[in-house]
Amino acid sequence: MAVNLPPPEPKSLHPVPGVELGVAMAGIKKPGRKDLLVLRLAPGAAVAGVFTSNRFCAAPVLLARKHLANPVRALVVNTGNANAGTGKDGFARALSVCDSLAKHLKFKPQQVLPFSTGVIMEPLPVERIVAGLPAAIADLREDNWSGAAEAIMTTDTVPKARSLKVRLSGGEAVVTGIAKGAGMIHPDMATMLGFVATDAKVSPARLKKLVKSVADKSFNCITVDGDTSTNDSFMLIASGIGVEVKSEKDRKKLEQAVHEVSQWLAQAIIRDGEGATKFVTVAVERGRNQAECRKIAYAIAHSPLVKTAFFASDPNLGRILAAVGYAGIKNLDTGRIDLFLDDVLVVKSGGRNPSYVESDALAAMKKPEFMVRVMLNRGKASTTVWTCDFSYDYVKINAEYRT
Repeated sequence: MAVNLPPPEPKSLHPVPGVELGVAMAGIKKPGRKDLLVLRLAPGAAVAGVFTSNRFCAAPVLLARKHLANPVRALVVNTGNANAGTGKDGFARALSVCDSLAKHLKFKPQQVLPFSTGVIMEPLPVERIVAGLPAAIADLREDNWSGAAEAIMTTDTVPKARSLKVRLSGGEAVVTGIAKGAGMIHPDMATMLGFVATDAKVSPARLKKLVKSVADKSFNCITVDGDTSTNDSFMLIASGIGVEVKSEKDRKKLEQAVHEVSQWLAQAIIRDGEGATKFVTVAVERGRNQAECRKIAYAIAHSPLVKTAFFASDPNLGRILAAVGYAGIKNLDTGRIDLFLDDVLVVKSGGRNPSYVESDALAAMKKPEFMVRVMLNRGKASTTVWTCDFSYDYVKINAEYRT
């Protein structure tokens, strides 16, 4: 059960002119479920993306990176099979999917970006995907974001979709996005797929800068279990059908909307983390630089001991201090560190706060959402990451993933 994350209301997801989405049931892993998605883009659309840093990245990641050098006209996404750890054969299978979709849509294969998610090291069932493409193409329409969000799910329990409208000087722009992910979540980026689109006119160069900036403040700030996926991909699309971004003020307003949608989607992945019962914000403040703040934040957010304490609502907060201590920060003066659980001051100047009462921390940890704040008191830098607890269900879900 996701933490404070209801399914999206389809009517709240605004169509993006110039972006059509079609869904099909191809039976890739299981029959009777949406598992194939096609996006068709208007001519002249700009597309930018960032991908996993895992050196064993999947064949579709390699191919999508290569095809991004061309004018992109379509994207194809399958669930149920990651097409990772499949060598040259996997690359050939991914390319054959692009070839087939390109023939249907009368594009060039290099104008198609492929994406896959699911079980690793299993051959991609190309024949099922190819057989499902006509149904997905027949379903293409601009108001299909809700169906698209369902089609990219794997162990997700809730579809993840978000939409905003933003008023620019030349008119209104739309920003709508979907994402999937629940386990194997860790920057860079998470076992996630994310697709965010706008109808505004944005240059390819600007979009390329924006997608990296957005990822660093959203999908690269989440962690469920510390495992970096082979298939992570986050794509930003500007169809160019809508308003022109005429001024610096317009640019900032549009980019803020893209950031907001992407951050909401990233947090939704954590809220729906495998077996999650708690959504936890970890903030590290007053560090010398952001790098050391991130090291400490992730040391806390990755620790199985910390995360199991979150699940139990057990204020065994020495585990958090231990994580701060082993994060690898040179010359860290632990005597200056303060630690808060929500607004409860637990540690003051490196030791237990004399007025700390454990029942106050227990009350905070029993909530489905709370914050851990570490004050290093050695600079002005800060960072925030989002994580969840480890429950019995996390083990069960991953133990039974292939069975």
